[in-house]
Amino acid sequence: MLPLLHPALPLLLGATLTFRALRRALCRLPLPAHVRTDPLRTWRWHNLLVSFAHSIVSGIWALLCLWQTPEMLVEIETAWSLSGYLLVCFSAGYFIHDTVDIVVSHQARASWEYLVHHVMAMGAFFSGIFWSSFVGGGVLTLLVEVSNIFLTIRMMMKINNAQDLLLYRYAGQRTLGTFLLGILLMLDVMILIYFSRLLRSDFCPGLVPGQQHKDKFLTE
Repeated sequence: MLPLLHPALPLLLGATLTFRALRRALCRLPLPAHVRTDPLRTWRWHNLLVSFAHSIVSGIWALLCLWQTPEMLVEIETAWSLSGYLLVCFSAGYFIHDTVDIVVSHQARASWEYLVHHVMAMGAFFSGIFWSSFVGGGVLTLLVEVSNIFLTIRMMMKINNAQDLLLYRYAGQRTLGTFLLGILLMLDVMILIYFSRLLRSDFCPGLVPGQQHKDKFLTE
């Protein structure tokens, strides 16, 4: 079946229109005094509100997907679940909406890095959406939305000139910093473990355990 005829297209369209409708609804909310005096700050505020909503929903959803289907942590290419598939469609719809919002609002030059990020993310998500490959990888990628919750709060407070508030320093330095530091430390530990396994497998094969499945990542 050709991708253009794929039944996932209504899901993508529905998700994109949902975020568009959400943005229109959020535009009706009152704006902080410092934001409403500047059209650029107003656009950015509404854009961040939609991003904040996406981060909350997709971050929690990704955690639930991994709790329900833990094999996604290992089999990132073949692991699949309906919930994970819908999450990837949902987030792809957000990236489509945000890309269109940036371009239509004539912010493409100022926000080019966001456009590059969105194109790369959609390319990865489309693999899971249209060919059911790397759905687990897409869900794992969306775990970063948990930290984006705090990052978006910090960005919104900065736009509103609220850097002096304790919440700004807490969200910007303590919560987000601790979360990212923890992730980096875990990644460093994992890299060291894999490196030690490679050294053991290539240069000290006699020390490799008898059960080959324990080191399947070195043999596959």
